[in-house]
This record gives sequence, structure tokens and C-alpha cells, in this order.
Amino acid sequence: MNMALSTSTTPFITSHSKYTDYPSAYFLRNSAKTSINGFFPLFKTPITIKPYHRPLLTVSAIPSSKEVGSFLDSETNISMLDKALVFDLNGKGIPINDLWKDRKVVVAFARHFGCVFCRKRADILASKKRSSYCNAIRVVKLKSSRSEVFGRFSVSSTQTRTRNWNTCICSCRCGMSQTDLQPAATPSPPVKIVSVFGNGSISPLQSTPWQDVLLHTAERLKWVDEGFEMLVFNDDVCRSSENQYLVKALEHADILLVVAVTKQESVEWIQNHTQNIPNVISFESSPVLVNKLGGTPVGSGTKENLIGFSKSKEANEKSEVVHTVTEAWDRHNSDDIRFALLVVINAYLRPVPVLKNLRAKGFSTLSCMVKNCGSQILNCLLDPACRKALQCLNKCSPVDQVCNYRCIASYESPQLEAFSLCVLQKHNCLQLDAQIPDKPYVTPMEKFRGSELCHETAEDLFVGWLGTMNWSWRVVAGQNPAYDQFPCQYQLFYRGKAKGSFWYEPVFQVKTLDERIVWRRRRYRVKRGPIPGKFFFSVLDNGVVSNESWTIVDVADNLSWGLFHYHGAARVAGQSYTGAVLVTPDGSYPCEAEEPRLNSALDKCGIKKWELFTVDNCSCHDAPLGIPDGSSLHCKIEVEERKPV
Repeated sequence: MNMALSTSTTPFITSHSKYTDYPSAYFLRNSAKTSINGFFPLFKTPITIKPYHRPLLTVSAIPSSKEVGSFLDSETNISMLDKALVFDLNGKGIPINDLWKDRKVVVAFARHFGCVFCRKRADILASKKRSSYCNAIRVVKLKSSRSEVFGRFSVSSTQTRTRNWNTCICSCRCGMSQTDLQPAATPSPPVKIVSVFGNGSISPLQSTPWQDVLLHTAERLKWVDEGFEMLVFNDDVCRSSENQYLVKALEHADILLVVAVTKQESVEWIQNHTQNIPNVISFESSPVLVNKLGGTPVGSGTKENLIGFSKSKEANEKSEVVHTVTEAWDRHNSDDIRFALLVVINAYLRPVPVLKNLRAKGFSTLSCMVKNCGSQILNCLLDPACRKALQCLNKCSPVDQVCNYRCIASYESPQLEAFSLCVLQKHNCLQLDAQIPDKPYVTPMEKFRGSELCHETAEDLFVGWLGTMNWSWRVVAGQNPAYDQFPCQYQLFYRGKAKGSFWYEPVFQVKTLDERIVWRRRRYRVKRGPIPGKFFFSVLDNGVVSNESWTIVDVADNLSWGLFHYHGAARVAGQSYTGAVLVTPDGSYPCEAEEPRLNSALDKCGIKKWELFTVDNCSCHDAPLGIPDGSSLHCKIEVEERKPV
């Protein structure tokens, strides 16, 4: 085991807790094989646990001792590692040994989230992780976690962390027999999806084959929940002699998704083999295929959409699911295809964390609003724009970010901002708590113009062309259907008057739902992340705070293009999201010679080029640009004036 003990960090408490009767753990050192600082825990089996108390494990950092050596010689003690399980957020456990079975690993322990020294050590580990020596070494951080399960720890790693070292939490039970533990949460059963598409069929997503779209959807479902399993087959398999794999998959399927299947033989085969599947949805397929939700037939699909769904009146909830799924699919983008499947899973199989609690809590919500925000509600109802916004939002599914943000951007007003600030941000009357997604974890670029990227240079890359032009960057294309497809997007990054302050102001055009053309502008506060190229953004958008984690994925040495990725959440609005923007100085696509490097950057984000929306950069006159007086721009890099093409 290639492990090492950090002797430079503050030791853990070595005295016994008043809630425990079992001895402390030991930390082992093998400095002969690696000099990277970290921790490796080996826990003794607990003797007894007093009832009604949560035992608190206490450990000590021991650089070297004969006692540790003798402890290592015991095969029984070494084998206790097999009992230590690491659990993800969905309760799926893996042996802790798996953290280092393929490569060296640094396991660092933190006392608690507020520990200043632990946060400092996290920054040091993050900086060392970027060195060439540590490039193949994984960094894992364990923290103590209060939980109903005894001896539980939390773990975060470079594979799962998002905004900071404290946001990604999973649990680790250490060296305790099952009989000494309260039962852990039972992991949710996997959701099994089977998709059948017409062989050779082409999707409306930039004419990409449906096979590629569905395979990519299967991968992205794993970002939401590792338990979402989707198998993809073409309809020729139905008629082949080797269709036993499809037959077996259908026997256990929770959802069947049929896309662009029109051949009569394939349609008949599907009809004969899918009677026991509770949820069947078909798009762009034969109208004789029967759609089902929750085991109940709801009509037949058409080549355009689920018309049969929209006619179903069995229940308001089912009608809303039908409406949301149909609208999402008809928007023809990869995010909404995945979203349509998540809506069905959430409604008929099991709760989806990113869609949970997106409903008013009945009387408690109304009571909260009236008690705390009466004047703001009245002012909103008396204002035409605010009233239209509420009417528009009421027509949207609460989980449909595209529909919701179009309403907000179309009818924003001071009254709407005051309403949202009171009802959502200040009092959280809907009791929502959306979290920033932790997948995919995107690594920032490491070098620019041959030198290691530092925080100052990373900020300069954001500042971009501002100074030689009236903007930092213009957005060419974006991946998120709710936020990245607005016309005429300008980015303004600059350093503020206050020491260390940094700001981002996007300026974009909105074609409102009532056919007006208006300009919108936001103002984000930007803070440096733990490593250069990572940043934390926050903004008050129409009364609701959004927090985001941004990554500079890549920028060309001549600043001819850049790719920025982000994760974000409007916590009290119940909205979590991810996206990426491709930027250039003039809003046109990078030249063909840059294609390989751009594709490599997109791959780091788990994004396919056909997922990007091309931004309409025509008719962008009179954009409200400009930055505050006293702002400053670059401090490390020099930007030459762009030559006209």
C-alpha cells in the first residue's frame, strides 16, 4: 500500500469520547514508497457501544512507532479494511480499498467543515495535485459527519468535488460489524430503461444519428444517479435471431423508450414483447404503439409527439407529466431528452433528487407567503408585467427550467424581483433546497503560453479582449437550453475598485414571449476557487440568489477562442443546472485548425459538439455595454489589438 502520514497537520484528539468504550484508531506510515502527505486509517474493532448514544471515533496521528509496526504485522487488522465501506449520496457502498487499488492515494482527514487548518491543507493538496509528480495520485478527504449511523465519516475526492472542499458528501463506515450498527439507508433499486431506435434514423439534433444521441443520454443519466441504467438497441435486433439480449432486458425494464421505429415487423415485435413494461413512451414512431404511464395506457404516439398523452384526462398529475414530457422532447436538445426521462422516473418509479420538492406545500406555503410577503404579493398582482410573469410561470412545470426562465426573462420587473426576494430568497416559502451538481467534474487548463496557470493569469483570461474591444468575449454557442441560447451574448469581466474584487456582467438579448426585443444584464461577484482556473460565482437574479462553480477548460494562446464550463443552483428556486459556453472575440466559430483542440476541451466536459446551440449574433446593435469607472483589467498577460480579417 503506497500511503503516507502527514506530520505537518494538527493532530486529532487522542482521548476517549464519553460516548465510546472502544480504543482509538491508528494511522500508518510508509514513507519509503512515497513522500506525498496524507492519511491512511486502520480502525480497531469497537468493544461495546452504549445504547442511545452516537459513538465518536477519535484518532491520533503517529509518525512512526514499534506499536504501529506490530499492528501492521497482524493480518487480522489488515483484513479489517474489507469492512470499511464508502457510500455515495445514493447509499451505494464500495470497499474503501478500492480508493487506492489502481494507484497511489492520499487520504486526508478533516475535523469539521469550519476547520481553518484543514481548509489550508486542502488548498496545499490541491496545488500539489497539479504537479507532474502527483498527476497520477488521487486525493481523498474524509471528514467527521453527524449521522444516524454510528462511526460515519464523509468523503470527498477529486473525482466528485464541485464548488469547494465541503460540498460533496458521502459516508464511510469504518471497521464496525453490522450487528453493532444501526441499519444504514437501503440503496434505491436501479431504474432500468431500454431504448429501441429505428436503425439508421437521424435525429433533429444537428442531424446526429439517434444511436449517438441515445448512447450519450445513457451516459448523462449516470451523472444524475448511478442507478439509472439505459440500454440502447436498434430495431433490427428485434427481427434477428440474436435478440435474446433485448428480450432479457425488456423482462426487467421499468421504462421502454421507442424512437423513430416505423417498420411494421419491428412495431409488431415490440407490441408482442412489452405488455408487462409499466412505462412505454414513443416518439416519431408508428401511431399503433401504445404509450403507458404507471401501467395505464394513455393513448398512441404520433410521428410528431405524444398526442395520445395530451388527451389523457385520468388525473391532473398525469396530464402535467404528459405535457412536460412532450414539450421537453419537442425542444430537440440532449438536456431535454434526459429531462423527459427524469420526469417519468420521478413521477412513477422513485424520486429524482434534482426534481424533488418542486411543489407548493399547500397551506404552509400560502401561510408563509401571506404572513411575510403580503405587500410584495399585492404589488406584484397590481403590476402588469409581474402579473404576466406569474401567469406564465403557472403554466410551466416547476421542473422545467427552460420554460421558467423564459417567463422570468420576458417579464422581469422591480415588483417581480421584490416578490421573489421575499417569498423565495428571504423566507423560502416553497421549502426548496437545490444543490449544485457534482458531475461532471471538469479539470481546468494547467498552462497558458507555456507557463503554469496562476490565479492572476486565469482572471486575465476571463477579462479577455476587454480594453482592445468593448467586451471580454462574445458567446458563439452554449450547451444549456435554458441559459445559453439567448441571442447576442456579450461577456464583461473586470477587476473592481476594492482590493481582490472581480466581477462578471453578461449582457444578452431576449425575444420575449410577447414578441418584444429587450436587453438584459446581470452582475456576478466572482471569487477564486481552490486552484487556478476554478472560480465561484454568485448573482441575485430577479430576487433569487444563484451560486455557480466555473472552470476555464481551455483558452487558445492567441485568445482566438475559449471554453468555460459551469455548475450552478438557485437553491430556494429548486433549480440545479450545468452548462458550457464557447467564446470568441467576434462571436464566430473558431477556425478549422482549432477543431481537434476544441473537441478535446469538450470531451473534458462530457459534451458533444452537436449538443451546442449556435447563438444568433445578428442584429446586436445598441448593446448596453461599459464597465464602472475605476475598474481595472489585465495584470499578467498582454493582449494585442485584434487585426481585422
